[in-house]
Amino acid sequence: MEHWPHFPFIPYPPSKAGYWSPVTSTLNWCEEDYYATPYSAEIVNSLTNVLFLGLGVKGVLNVRKHGHDSVFLVAFLGYLLVGTGSFLFHSTLKYPMQLVDELSMIYTTCLMCYASFSYSRSSAVKKFLAVSLTGLAVFITLYYHYLQDPVFHQNAYALLTTVVVFRSMYTMEVALRPRWRKSLEEDRLLKQKQGLPVPSKERQEFENVRDMKTLKTMWFMVVYGLSMFLGGFAIWSLDNFFCSTLREWRQRVGLPWGIFLEGHGWWHLMTGMGAYLYIIWGIWLRHVLNKEQDEYILVWPHMWSFPEVVRLSPGQQSDAPSKKFT
Repeated sequence: MEHWPHFPFIPYPPSKAGYWSPVTSTLNWCEEDYYATPYSAEIVNSLTNVLFLGLGVKGVLNVRKHGHDSVFLVAFLGYLLVGTGSFLFHSTLKYPMQLVDELSMIYTTCLMCYASFSYSRSSAVKKFLAVSLTGLAVFITLYYHYLQDPVFHQNAYALLTTVVVFRSMYTMEVALRPRWRKSLEEDRLLKQKQGLPVPSKERQEFENVRDMKTLKTMWFMVVYGLSMFLGGFAIWSLDNFFCSTLREWRQRVGLPWGIFLEGHGWWHLMTGMGAYLYIIWGIWLRHVLNKEQDEYILVWPHMWSFPEVVRLSPGQQSDAPSKKFT
């Protein structure tokens, strides 16, 4: 095969058997098998999951340090499990590791679904949601194992994710946009009747301005996170559809340049960032719902960095808890 002579390269070794052979998974991606090391079936698809591991640890430490709700600690542990399962799956291409990878995505999304729908509900409703979502997760697990059809898993995951994201969008809008709330005067009268403290009109106006700033930043996070998800999905789809062409191109450019044509690896990086943003958004939204906007702030130094929600120390004040690009 004629190589493109524009830059130095190392020729791609051919696909071959490795330490974990034979392949037992129902999926095998476009990356050549065992071309870099006999101990990893798909080296790029494996190592791109290091982002999940790093961000998962960062998220767990952030939850513990700043006292976020425990449901988000479990969510980040699920995020870590997704990254670990995907690493093992792509390293071995074994069916049990495939199940760890794919089903952990379902379980983590069910957990976020519970966090989204159970807030401020009665104990009976929370129990019903927990039982229902557990039953759904068990059903998906058993039916997927019976079918062994990846399309079923992908559709189930996409549907669950869509429900959770749209529910969170609705909650965010209702909680923060002043037009969806009662007028200032109606709100004051209602609080007076209930014997609750009544903020001054100036304080209420301040909170409305603050909430709109928060809402603007949250919508930026939503759009940014969805762009990462959808962009990664588009690249992954191209990787599936044009696999033979991409393999030919990788052979032509050689290593290390061919690594940049690994579409499934880009999917890992982009969805890892998108999923992390979603959990951080969920943490911040929970503090908003708990009326703790003045106690926490979103720290996001650069667009290409990884944000986190931090608790302000005593004496600090958050007048505009929003992204801080510098």
